[in-house]
Amino acid sequence: MLDTVYRDFGTGYVPRWHADIVDPAGAYLAPARHTLLVAVDADGQVIGTGALDARGPRHPPNPRWLAERYPSGETAQLRRVYVRPGHRRRGIARELVGRLLDFAAADGGYRSVYLHTDPAVPGAEPFWRSLGTVVHDERRDAGGGQGIVHFELPLTRTT
Repeated sequence: MLDTVYRDFGTGYVPRWHADIVDPAGAYLAPARHTLLVAVDADGQVIGTGALDARGPRHPPNPRWLAERYPSGETAQLRRVYVRPGHRRRGIARELVGRLLDFAAADGGYRSVYLHTDPAVPGAEPFWRSLGTVVHDERRDAGGGQGIVHFELPLTRTT
């Protein structure tokens, strides 16, 4: 996950955005309604990740209406869906997302699935558009907002 924030995002580790990356057990394994999935290759090397938690988008930095539409506790937020570049376009991310949706549906307490993505990451926006619906594209805001695209996915597996 750290490789992704350095290589794909170009931001490096930013504690207020990435604290979950350095404490994945506390962020995704300890809370009962959260999960972290890890894809490994035949040699046991990590090639992909996907996480889900019960925290909706915060305001700020996100628009207030978005935080109200996707409240914490009722919203399954997909996070950290990353696949190493050499393993992309093989269905790994789609399978991770499918399993995260299965987890959210089995929980029974989520009413929606939300995520946001940075469209500057190669392949991210088209991938999420193939699975969900855009609910807000900040690039269309006056000043461009953060340039983030926000999505809602069906609460059931789409693949």
